[in-house]
Amino acid sequence: MEFKEIATVAGKPGLYKVLKPSRSGVILESMDAKKAKLVVGANHRVSILSEISIYTMTEEGASPLQEVMITIEKEFEGDTGLAKDADNDEYMAFMKHILPEFDEQRVYPSDIKKLISWYKIIREHAPEVLEEQAATDESAEEKED
Repeated sequence: MEFKEIATVAGKPGLYKVLKPSRSGVILESMDAKKAKLVVGANHRVSILSEISIYTMTEEGASPLQEVMITIEKEFEGDTGLAKDADNDEYMAFMKHILPEFDEQRVYPSDIKKLISWYKIIREHAPEVLEEQAATDESAEEKED
């Protein structure tokens, strides 16, 4: 599975694997133990994870979600150290550690909670996405040297 094959649906929890387009929209499968299928049409707001970014204070203005998740994987290897009942300051400190240049005015604690939730789902149900990309990034860095 690739990062561009994972989607989120506004108003629905969790992540979904994109299976195939249909006449009225797209067929998704939940990335959990249930593997429930869902057909979403034009009235649903579906976002592909590879198109999502996190606001930063850099020139680019944003950092791709995929890069941020790879950083989390390299740094924490699955254990973010945040409890379920962590307060907003802990989430902001976590984000500051992962992405020091993130825009604190535009990235809310709820966004960081969602990021961590998505990371855990991907790590459990599609860990190859994080490993594959990490290996690809490392080989690209080696070629540059």
